[in-house]
Amino acid sequence: PPSPRVVTPEQAAAICQATPAFVTRVGLFVNPTFEQVQDVLSRVQLDVLQFHGDEPAAFCRRFGRSYMKAIRMADGLDVAALAEQYADACGLLLDSHVPGVPGGTGTTFNWQRVPQSLPVPLVLAGGLDADNVAAAISTVRPWAVDVSGGVEQVDADGRRHPGIKSSAAMAAFMRGVDSV
Repeated sequence: PPSPRVVTPEQAAAICQATPAFVTRVGLFVNPTFEQVQDVLSRVQLDVLQFHGDEPAAFCRRFGRSYMKAIRMADGLDVAALAEQYADACGLLLDSHVPGVPGGTGTTFNWQRVPQSLPVPLVLAGGLDADNVAAAISTVRPWAVDVSGGVEQVDADGRRHPGIKSSAAMAAFMRGVDSV
């Protein structure tokens, strides 16, 4: 299913044009064709490509750009072996595994499964929020953390607004990060 956070190439271009200097512009793709990525790259100034589907390393390398590969932490997955396959990636993003959902699940995974040493910088994702990010960082010691749903706006009745960020939730999340 399409992500509730999807943006068009035109929207992405406008966002990228509005970013200040020294901000890394990342385009996230889920199982795209070569032509789809090329089309976006022709219209959007991206610094890093993030592949969040089943893309093989050879595909990720085809664009001559820095790339990050997301890995969904399914049971029995050999993270070290995958890290070797994607050793030229600028980062390996470890995310929760929910069958049929490429990301943005809002669920965590067992952080003890993350190997202590990988040949690629590690980005930890998957259900992170202000309440658990400090424990996640303390346990995994990632190079970076990735958050989306954990900082989105939530109404008093608990209804989430995918893609709409809450400044209060972002501030609380950063307090959690800074506490480690």
